[in-house]
Amino acid sequence: MKVLKSPRVKDRASSSDLYGVSHEVRRIIDWVVLHGDRAVLEGSRLHDRSSRDSILVPVEELQRAHRSMDPELLEAVRYAASNVETFAQRQKGALMPLEDSEVRDGVYLGHRVVPVDSCGIYIPGGSYPLISTAVMLAVPARVAGVGRICACTPVRRGTNSPDPSVLGTLYELGVTEVYAAGGAYAVAAMAHGTESIPPVDVIVGPGNKYVTEAKRQCFGKVGIDFVAGPSEVLIIAQEGDPDFIAWDLLAQAEHDPDAKGVLVTTSPALARQVMDRVETILGEIVTSPVARSSWEDHGEVLAAEGMDEAVEFSNRMAPEHLELMVQDPDRWIPRLRNYGALFIGEHSAEVFGDYASGSNHTLPTAGASRYTGGLWVGTFLKVLTSQRVTREGARELARVSALLAQAEGLMAHRGAALARSRKG
Repeated sequence: MKVLKSPRVKDRASSSDLYGVSHEVRRIIDWVVLHGDRAVLEGSRLHDRSSRDSILVPVEELQRAHRSMDPELLEAVRYAASNVETFAQRQKGALMPLEDSEVRDGVYLGHRVVPVDSCGIYIPGGSYPLISTAVMLAVPARVAGVGRICACTPVRRGTNSPDPSVLGTLYELGVTEVYAAGGAYAVAAMAHGTESIPPVDVIVGPGNKYVTEAKRQCFGKVGIDFVAGPSEVLIIAQEGDPDFIAWDLLAQAEHDPDAKGVLVTTSPALARQVMDRVETILGEIVTSPVARSSWEDHGEVLAAEGMDEAVEFSNRMAPEHLELMVQDPDRWIPRLRNYGALFIGEHSAEVFGDYASGSNHTLPTAGASRYTGGLWVGTFLKVLTSQRVTREGARELARVSALLAQAEGLMAHRGAALARSRKG
């Protein structure tokens, strides 16, 4: 693999940085557990200069935000939500209950598919109002049948309210339990509960390193979707429009200075065209300071000798987003094992997945796609197994279970099995 552009920064965070974040998040969680709403409000005042006296966002505030939304924006939200809902419903339909499947004579096994009782969705504030994230988190939870969906989102810095477009979107989606809370404070509040926020069963949603670390530390107390890092895209291209590729790389880069865009191509000429186009676009877009920092520090362009090498690189990287612009995609897709979401062909822009096509944009990063997929309706569902055994079926199970229990030295287990055979 020939390196045509390498990242300037090799390591995203030192161990001392990570320790500092971990220590600070532990302090925040303990503070929220001890002081509840007061701690969350203090965090909002400290980090966002808020002067709210309550973290609860009243329904009237949600309604005002909904009424104030630009009609075209509201229609775009409805379009995107409809696609996300359709796909989530079809995914849920693939998870069918299994009722009394006979695996041996008289031994029947089954499962039910049951939603969690409650979930917390976290919508970051930061530099941009992430309207799309509200859609991606709330709609699958609603389709799953979650009884209680609450949302936390920080106030805009220097104001007393979260972004009105986010609030209006949440109201449009039927989420009316909303709290003006951000960062690790919000995660701790949803996990442990406060005077205003009853604890939830699952917390989902992206965030900065403090949100991510808070989710990691609260896992076990609650379920989480996954621990995610900065956004990333890998584009594998044998061919393609250099304009498309350049825009897609920078669409990731403008998320965050730590975001990562990588191009692997079998065409050095295409690589040069893309790099030239990237520089041109960086001179035009208002998000250039963030995008340039990301591109210069973490962007990569690599020339592969062939598709075999490109595919192997992709499986090692396990990218969050993988774009495939190749001549015969169906030949290579079966060999691609690790990715959060796959975008096939040059017109399948990753940004469509971010907003409106219907697949979810909450995806594993930093190699996590080696062992998990992205957020989906199943994130909010539990598969609960059951067994139903007849008297006749118990005889053989008792014999085998008693032998295994005795080998393990668990004599009450052996007795519980043999009791069924003696009284059968």
